[in-house]
Amino acid sequence: MSRPTVAFFELASCEGCQLQVANLGEELLAILDRIDLVEFRELLTERPDGPLDIAFVEGSVVNAECEARLHAIRQRSELLIAYGSCATIGGVNAMANGRPISEIQAEVYGDQAERFAAARVRPLHQLVPVDYFIHGCPIYPDELIKVLKAALAHLPYNIPDYAVCVECLLNENVCMYEKKVTCLGPVTRAGCNAWCINNGNVCYGCRGLVSNPNRAGAEAVLSRYHLDSRLIANKMLMYNGALEPTDE
Repeated sequence: MSRPTVAFFELASCEGCQLQVANLGEELLAILDRIDLVEFRELLTERPDGPLDIAFVEGSVVNAECEARLHAIRQRSELLIAYGSCATIGGVNAMANGRPISEIQAEVYGDQAERFAAARVRPLHQLVPVDYFIHGCPIYPDELIKVLKAALAHLPYNIPDYAVCVECLLNENVCMYEKKVTCLGPVTRAGCNAWCINNGNVCYGCRGLVSNPNRAGAEAVLSRYHLDSRLIANKMLMYNGALEPTDE
Protein backbone atom coordinates (compact mmCIF):
# COMPACT_ATOMS: atom_id res chain seq x y z
CA MET A 1 0.00 0.00 0.00
CA SER A 2 1.46 3.35 -1.04
CA ARG A 3 2.10 6.01 1.54
CA PRO A 4 0.11 9.27 1.36
CA THR A 5 1.86 12.09 -0.51
CA VAL A 6 2.41 15.21 1.58
CA ALA A 7 3.85 18.60 0.62
CA PHE A 8 4.59 21.85 2.45
CA PHE A 9 4.14 25.17 0.68
CA GLU A 10 4.74 28.79 1.60
CA LEU A 11 3.02 31.99 0.51
CA ALA A 12 3.81 35.38 2.09
CA SER A 13 5.51 34.43 5.35
CA CYS A 14 8.80 34.17 7.19
CA GLU A 15 8.71 30.36 6.79
CA GLY A 16 9.16 30.07 10.55
CA CYS A 17 6.46 27.41 10.71
CA GLN A 18 8.37 25.25 8.22
CA LEU A 19 11.41 25.60 10.46
CA GLN A 20 9.24 24.55 13.39
CA VAL A 21 8.36 21.36 11.50
CA ALA A 22 12.03 20.75 10.65
CA ASN A 23 12.89 21.18 14.34
CA LEU A 24 10.67 18.26 15.36
CA GLY A 25 13.80 16.08 15.21
CA GLU A 26 13.16 12.43 15.99
CA GLU A 27 9.40 12.96 15.88
CA LEU A 28 9.77 14.20 12.30
CA LEU A 29 11.71 11.06 11.38
CA ALA A 30 8.85 8.94 12.75
CA ILE A 31 6.39 10.94 10.64
CA LEU A 32 8.50 10.49 7.51
CA ASP A 33 8.24 6.71 7.92
CA ARG A 34 4.49 6.98 7.34
CA ILE A 35 4.23 9.57 4.53
CA ASP A 36 5.85 10.31 1.19
CA LEU A 37 7.14 13.87 1.59
CA VAL A 38 7.43 15.26 -1.95
CA GLU A 39 7.91 18.98 -1.38
CA PHE A 40 9.32 20.98 1.52
CA ARG A 41 11.43 24.01 0.73
CA GLU A 42 13.41 23.90 3.98
CA LEU A 43 14.34 20.21 3.63
CA LEU A 44 14.07 19.07 0.00
CA THR A 45 15.51 20.31 -3.29
CA GLU A 46 13.13 18.48 -5.66
CA ARG A 47 9.77 20.10 -6.37
CA PRO A 48 7.70 17.57 -8.38
CA ASP A 49 4.23 18.29 -9.68
CA GLY A 50 1.31 15.92 -9.37
CA PRO A 51 -1.65 15.14 -7.11
CA LEU A 52 -1.25 15.35 -3.34
CA ASP A 53 -3.06 13.66 -0.50
CA ILE A 54 -2.23 16.45 1.96
CA ALA A 55 -0.92 19.97 1.36
CA PHE A 56 0.27 22.14 4.24
CA VAL A 57 0.23 25.82 3.31
CA GLU A 58 1.97 28.51 5.35
CA GLY A 59 1.63 32.26 4.77
CA SER A 60 -1.10 34.69 3.83
CA VAL A 61 -2.34 35.89 0.45
CA VAL A 62 -0.99 39.37 -0.28
CA ASN A 63 -1.23 39.67 -4.08
CA ALA A 64 -2.56 38.02 -7.22
CA GLU A 65 0.49 35.77 -7.52
CA CYS A 66 -0.13 34.30 -4.07
CA GLU A 67 -3.80 33.82 -4.89
CA ALA A 68 -3.06 31.98 -8.15
CA ARG A 69 -0.54 29.72 -6.41
CA LEU A 70 -3.00 28.92 -3.62
CA HIS A 71 -5.72 27.94 -6.10
CA ALA A 72 -3.26 25.70 -7.96
CA ILE A 73 -2.26 23.97 -4.70
CA ARG A 74 -5.89 23.49 -3.70
CA GLN A 75 -6.73 21.99 -7.09
CA ARG A 76 -4.07 19.27 -6.81
CA SER A 77 -4.68 18.42 -3.12
CA GLU A 78 -7.24 16.14 -1.54
CA LEU A 79 -6.81 17.86 1.83
CA LEU A 80 -5.46 21.34 2.51
CA ILE A 81 -4.13 22.31 5.93
CA ALA A 82 -3.59 25.99 6.75
CA TYR A 83 -0.81 26.20 9.31
CA GLY A 84 0.55 29.20 11.14
CA SER A 85 -1.16 32.48 11.93
CA CYS A 86 -0.50 34.02 8.52
CA ALA A 87 -2.40 31.19 6.83
CA THR A 88 -5.20 30.83 9.38
CA ILE A 89 -6.04 34.40 10.44
CA GLY A 90 -3.85 36.70 8.32
CA GLY A 91 -1.08 37.02 10.88
CA VAL A 92 1.45 39.82 11.10
CA ASN A 93 1.03 40.56 7.39
CA ALA A 94 -2.57 41.60 8.00
CA MET A 95 -1.48 44.63 10.03
CA ALA A 96 -1.23 46.23 6.59
CA ASN A 97 -5.03 46.04 6.25
CA GLY A 98 -5.39 48.98 8.60
CA ARG A 99 -3.88 51.43 6.11
CA PRO A 100 -4.35 52.21 2.39
CA ILE A 101 -2.37 49.78 0.25
CA SER A 102 -0.81 52.54 -1.82
CA GLU A 103 0.47 54.23 1.35
CA ILE A 104 2.14 51.05 2.55
CA GLN A 105 3.65 50.32 -0.86
CA ALA A 106 5.19 53.78 -0.93
CA GLU A 107 6.56 53.42 2.59
CA VAL A 108 8.13 50.02 1.92
CA TYR A 109 9.29 50.35 -1.68
CA GLY A 110 9.68 54.11 -2.12
CA ASP A 111 9.81 55.25 -5.74
CA GLN A 112 9.78 51.59 -6.88
CA ALA A 113 6.32 50.95 -5.39
CA GLU A 114 4.57 50.48 -8.74
CA ARG A 115 6.78 47.48 -9.49
CA PHE A 116 5.44 45.50 -6.51
CA ALA A 117 1.79 44.53 -6.69
CA ALA A 118 -0.10 44.25 -3.43
CA ALA A 119 -3.65 43.68 -2.22
CA ARG A 120 -5.62 43.36 0.98
CA VAL A 121 -4.07 40.60 3.09
CA ARG A 122 -6.25 37.50 3.45
CA PRO A 123 -5.96 34.12 5.21
CA LEU A 124 -6.42 31.02 3.08
CA HIS A 125 -10.00 30.15 3.99
CA GLN A 126 -11.24 33.42 2.53
CA LEU A 127 -10.22 32.16 -0.92
CA VAL A 128 -10.31 28.34 -0.93
CA PRO A 129 -11.81 25.55 1.18
CA VAL A 130 -9.52 24.61 4.09
CA ASP A 131 -9.87 21.20 5.73
CA TYR A 132 -7.77 21.73 8.88
CA PHE A 133 -6.36 24.70 10.74
CA ILE A 134 -3.20 24.84 12.87
CA HIS A 135 -3.05 28.22 14.55
CA GLY A 136 -0.05 29.92 16.12
CA CYS A 137 3.10 31.91 15.38
CA PRO A 138 4.93 29.66 15.17
CA ILE A 139 2.78 26.55 15.29
CA TYR A 140 2.77 24.44 18.44
CA PRO A 141 4.59 21.17 17.53
CA ASP A 142 2.27 18.88 19.50
CA GLU A 143 -0.74 20.30 17.68
CA LEU A 144 0.88 19.75 14.28
CA ILE A 145 1.27 16.05 15.06
CA LYS A 146 -2.35 15.80 16.28
CA VAL A 147 -3.68 17.45 13.12
CA LEU A 148 -1.53 15.32 10.81
CA LYS A 149 -2.74 12.15 12.53
CA ALA A 150 -6.34 13.32 12.15
CA ALA A 151 -5.82 14.16 8.48
CA LEU A 152 -4.19 10.80 7.71
CA ALA A 153 -7.12 9.03 9.36
CA HIS A 154 -9.68 11.40 7.78
CA LEU A 155 -10.95 12.31 11.22
CA PRO A 156 -11.95 15.79 12.42
CA TYR A 157 -9.68 17.85 14.62
CA ASN A 158 -11.52 20.15 17.00
CA ILE A 159 -9.58 23.25 17.97
CA PRO A 160 -10.27 24.23 21.60
CA ASP A 161 -12.75 27.10 21.72
CA TYR A 162 -11.92 28.44 25.15
CA ALA A 163 -9.39 31.00 26.31
CA VAL A 164 -5.67 30.45 26.83
CA CYS A 165 -6.33 31.41 30.46
CA VAL A 166 -7.82 27.93 30.98
CA GLU A 167 -4.52 26.31 30.00
CA CYS A 168 -2.65 28.81 32.18
CA LEU A 169 -4.71 27.76 35.18
CA LEU A 170 -4.14 24.07 34.43
CA ASN A 171 -0.40 24.76 34.25
CA GLU A 172 -0.56 26.73 37.52
CA ASN A 173 0.97 29.84 35.95
CA VAL A 174 0.90 33.15 37.79
CA CYS A 175 -1.35 35.49 35.80
CA MET A 176 0.62 38.02 33.79
CA TYR A 177 -1.73 40.74 34.98
CA GLU A 178 -0.59 40.01 38.52
CA LYS A 179 2.89 40.81 37.21
CA LYS A 180 1.58 44.16 35.87
CA VAL A 181 1.90 42.99 32.25
CA THR A 182 -0.88 43.03 29.65
CA CYS A 183 -1.70 39.65 28.11
CA LEU A 184 -4.21 38.58 25.45
CA GLY A 185 -4.86 35.18 26.99
CA PRO A 186 -8.40 36.08 28.18
CA VAL A 187 -9.71 36.45 24.59
CA THR A 188 -7.37 34.16 22.61
CA ARG A 189 -8.30 30.59 21.65
CA ALA A 190 -6.39 27.86 23.42
CA GLY A 191 -4.64 24.83 21.97
CA CYS A 192 -1.00 25.83 22.52
CA ASN A 193 -0.87 24.69 26.18
CA ALA A 194 -0.21 28.34 27.13
CA TRP A 195 3.20 27.86 25.53
CA CYS A 196 4.34 31.48 25.71
CA ILE A 197 3.21 32.08 29.28
CA ASN A 198 4.79 28.80 30.41
CA ASN A 199 8.11 30.24 29.21
CA GLY A 200 7.76 33.65 30.84
CA ASN A 201 6.29 35.56 27.91
CA VAL A 202 2.79 37.00 27.39
CA CYS A 203 0.07 35.85 25.00
CA TYR A 204 0.09 37.96 21.83
CA GLY A 205 -3.15 36.56 20.41
CA CYS A 206 -1.49 34.65 17.58
CA ARG A 207 -4.16 31.91 17.64
CA GLY A 208 -7.02 34.33 17.04
CA LEU A 209 -10.10 35.16 19.08
CA VAL A 210 -12.30 32.57 20.72
CA SER A 211 -15.68 32.45 18.96
CA ASN A 212 -17.53 33.93 21.96
CA PRO A 213 -15.00 35.91 24.01
CA ASN A 214 -15.96 36.76 27.58
CA ARG A 215 -16.05 40.51 27.04
CA ALA A 216 -17.40 41.25 30.51
CA GLY A 217 -14.66 39.18 32.12
CA ALA A 218 -11.95 40.78 29.99
CA GLU A 219 -13.28 44.26 30.77
CA ALA A 220 -13.34 43.41 34.48
CA VAL A 221 -9.66 42.40 34.33
CA LEU A 222 -8.75 45.62 32.52
CA SER A 223 -10.71 47.68 35.02
CA ARG A 224 -9.10 45.93 37.98
CA TYR A 225 -5.64 46.75 36.70
CA HIS A 226 -6.58 50.22 35.40
CA LEU A 227 -5.85 49.45 31.74
CA ASP A 228 -7.40 51.04 28.68
CA SER A 229 -9.36 48.54 26.55
CA ARG A 230 -8.00 50.26 23.43
CA LEU A 231 -4.55 48.98 24.36
CA ILE A 232 -5.77 45.38 24.14
CA ALA A 233 -7.65 46.07 20.91
CA ASN A 234 -4.50 47.46 19.31
CA LYS A 235 -2.46 44.48 20.50
CA MET A 236 -4.97 42.09 18.92
CA LEU A 237 -4.36 43.68 15.52
CA MET A 238 -0.77 42.43 15.57
CA TYR A 239 -2.07 39.06 14.34
CA ASN A 240 -5.76 39.56 13.71
CA GLY A 241 -5.90 42.32 11.11
CA ALA A 242 -7.98 40.17 8.77
CA LEU A 243 -10.59 39.74 11.55
CA GLU A 244 -12.85 37.35 9.66
CA PRO A 245 -13.40 34.20 11.77
CA THR A 246 -12.64 30.74 10.41
CA ASP A 247 -15.32 28.09 10.01
CA GLU A 248 -13.47 25.24 11.65
